[in-house]
This record gives sequence, C-alpha cells and structure tokens, in this order.
Amino acid sequence: MLAAGLAGCAGAAPELEADTASKLQQRVLEVTRSAASSNPAAALTSLDRLSAELDAAAAAGQVSFKRHRSIVAAISAVRADLTAAQAAKKKAADAAAKAAAAKAAATKAAATAKPSPVPSPVVVVPAPVPAPAPANGGPQDNSGKGSSEGNKGAGKNKD
Repeated sequence: MLAAGLAGCAGAAPELEADTASKLQQRVLEVTRSAASSNPAAALTSLDRLSAELDAAAAAGQVSFKRHRSIVAAISAVRADLTAAQAAKKKAADAAAKAAAAKAAATKAAATAKPSPVPSPVVVVPAPVPAPAPANGGPQDNSGKGSSEGNKGAGKNKD
C-alpha cells in the first residue's frame, strides 16, 4: 500500500525520455541533411528509420502516447513533402533524359544526312563600256566609197 502511494507522488512520466529524444533528434538531423542536399530518396530512408525508432520507443514506454501522435503527424507531413520532391526530381530527370536523347538523335541525323549543296556565289560582271566615237575634226578616209562628184549624172535612166 505504501508503494502505491509513493508511485502516485512520483509525478507523471515524462512525455519523452532524454536519451530517446537525443536518438530521435539524430534521425531528424539525418532527414534534414538529406533533404537539404536535394536527396529526397535518402531523406525518406532516414525518415523510415526515425519512424521505426519512434514506434519502438513508444512500445518501450519511453514516449508518451500524446507525444508519439504529434511526432507521427509531423513525420507524415514531412513524408508527403519529400515524396512530392522525389516525384518532381524524377520528372525533371526524365525530361532531361528525353531532351538529351532528342539532341543525340538530332546530332546523329545531322551527321548522317547529306549536306545540301551550297550555291556558288554569283559574280556580276558589268557590261563593257563602248569605245567613244572618233571626233569629226580629223581627216577622214573616204576611199572606196565613191565620190558624189565623180558619179553625177551617171545613174539609171539618164541618157
């Protein structure tokens, strides 16, 4: 009877034992580091370990039911964020891989395609300028063309 009375005076059990709190904080730090380094897969793995250790500590009486529920709610929220980040990272990686494949295919197609003929440059040559006509001031040679005076009156039908 005395033992029962003393147990009642001892006070309520802590919501989270100090040693358990330290271990759980180490797991939370692992999750944080992985998430900060853009590695959601590793963060989810660390979060799974945190959840398993929390459940084991609760089963051993090292974490109160109320505290366990609040930590599980926080873990669920973080898990949702990490899962979304992991899906976004996978989508971005898939898009990058698709773009790289398209670029490689385009490069290969360009390398195997026959080059289209390059038109030769067209050279425009200006037309030659005609030589200037001789000026009328110089002597002219009219030989062989006949003279208008030597043939006067010697045309047809002039008898």
